[in-house]
Amino acid sequence: MKNDVASGLAKLLRGLREDTFLMVLLAGLAWLSAFAPGRVSSYASLVDWPTIAALTGLLLLTKGLEVSGALHRLGHALISRLSTERQAALCLVTAAALLSTVLTNDVALFIVVPLTIGMCRIAKMPSTKLIVFEAMAVNAGSALTPIGNPQNLFLWQLSKVSFGEFVWHMLPLVSLMMILLLVLTACAFGGGRIQARDDTAAEPLDHTLLGLSLTLYLPFLIATDMHHAGAAVGAVLAVFLVLRPRVLAQLDWRLLLVFVLMFIDLRLIAGLAVVRDAMQSLGLDQPAHLYFTGIVASQLVSNVPAAIALAEYSHNWRVIAYGVSVGGFGFMVGSLANLIALRLSGDRRAWLSFHLYAIPALLVVAAVGYALLFTMR
Repeated sequence: MKNDVASGLAKLLRGLREDTFLMVLLAGLAWLSAFAPGRVSSYASLVDWPTIAALTGLLLLTKGLEVSGALHRLGHALISRLSTERQAALCLVTAAALLSTVLTNDVALFIVVPLTIGMCRIAKMPSTKLIVFEAMAVNAGSALTPIGNPQNLFLWQLSKVSFGEFVWHMLPLVSLMMILLLVLTACAFGGGRIQARDDTAAEPLDHTLLGLSLTLYLPFLIATDMHHAGAAVGAVLAVFLVLRPRVLAQLDWRLLLVFVLMFIDLRLIAGLAVVRDAMQSLGLDQPAHLYFTGIVASQLVSNVPAAIALAEYSHNWRVIAYGVSVGGFGFMVGSLANLIALRLSGDRRAWLSFHLYAIPALLVVAAVGYALLFTMR
């Protein structure tokens, strides 16, 4: 256990030094603190701790599923049954979208993208283009549920609505986005046959860890839905600490720190007089203005910070959710999932292919979202 903790701590420290975004957030916090040192003692109150607690629990449970080896085996079984490029693309894009609804968009990418790269090496398929479509798929699919992505998790906690009500609100947008994406996928990939064989040995399956993760998943969601995320994550952490401490060592604690810093930085910035004046001049009390501001802000700072920032100026979570969900398309910075996918692709020119498809997609889904919100009531 000590070795696991030491290894995890060393990995975390290395990651902290290499994470440019985290360094930017820390630099921003230092700059803001220099101008208002008296506010340092109030920083903890700026963090939405129920959201952090919910995100911690979900990351831990999904990491348990990943480490158990079950998802690895599932992915290999899927690949062995694909026969054409179009079928492979449609299946993997659909799988990425479905996984993102329950495992979050970044976890879905960490599962699907490595499998995609391995399959494409064997079948000589265009891996970069397929990964681009998977990135768009997780942006669309994760928008459906409160646990699909961090911005939804934040807005869900903020809105105090039930899990089902959140899904019902997002269902029309996600349904149309997925239909459009699947049509585009079918057109972008041909029907040539592939010979996809997986000769690698399957990883051993940790039945105990798999059962533990699955057993805790639903109770954790129920407790979070009842606004007891803090107690729920405490229980989950305690169980894993006793039974599988190595999973705790592999958890992405750096990601949690990033979100804590984003809450503090963005709320400090939102409190600046010059920023408040600029935001108020945008007329965010008007839903249409709020919707388009969410889209544009996502293109500049990504949709998670955009959602956090806009929540300081409007309580209309429904419009914010549509705006930042659509904002995940377009430029690659629109969503952190885009950056993760392009980094995993290993192709330095992947951003060109991404923008070739994602920018036109942004224009189309922005129109779809606007129609659903304002013209089809």
